[in-house]
Amino acid sequence: MPSVQLAAITSKHRAWNKGRIIGQKRPLLPKQVWGIRARLELADNLRDLALFNVAIDSKLRGCDLAKLAVADLVRDDRVRERVSVIQSKIKRPVQFELSENTRETVTSWIKSPEMIGCRFMFPSRFHDRLQISTRQYGRLVQDWVRSINLDPSGYSTHSLRRTKAAEIYWKTGNLRAVQLLLGHTKVHSTVRYLGVDLEDVLSIAERIDI
Repeated sequence: MPSVQLAAITSKHRAWNKGRIIGQKRPLLPKQVWGIRARLELADNLRDLALFNVAIDSKLRGCDLAKLAVADLVRDDRVRERVSVIQSKIKRPVQFELSENTRETVTSWIKSPEMIGCRFMFPSRFHDRLQISTRQYGRLVQDWVRSINLDPSGYSTHSLRRTKAAEIYWKTGNLRAVQLLLGHTKVHSTVRYLGVDLEDVLSIAERIDI
């Protein structure tokens, strides 16, 4: 029986990744972090400034950052220097530090009129939600990077999670330390997450003179 060759079918749908940067999203550079902070300060946007600073320091996934409660960061009316939360993804605790600048920002935010009676650190401005959603957080990140003239397609909420971790790695070369800070169970997850390759390792080794 002769085989019948069917005509190729070409999809008319636009490829979801056409024109987009695919792969790991870039961490922010220190000057970019300060650029975003400066714009949020000038706008007197306390909630977003506190959210941005906590995101950088905590290195939390968006789902965990969005649901932070005031009680997670504040004890006896003082913002904690070190915080421990249970990660939603792997149900294990992770610890992080809050810098002096972040603690000052959080203190100003929780004392603002907008926070009266609020249980969550970052309440939504939509009346039907108690806290911001991860989608809202993602949109804010896009606005922040756009405000300093970066292409938002190259950045996401993971950029903020990755920012301080990447800086620590580049300054110390200590993957184990970064693994613990990110709450990864395996170091190869950290290697993949940071996008570490042999060239990176050699660059770090070149800075060490024994």
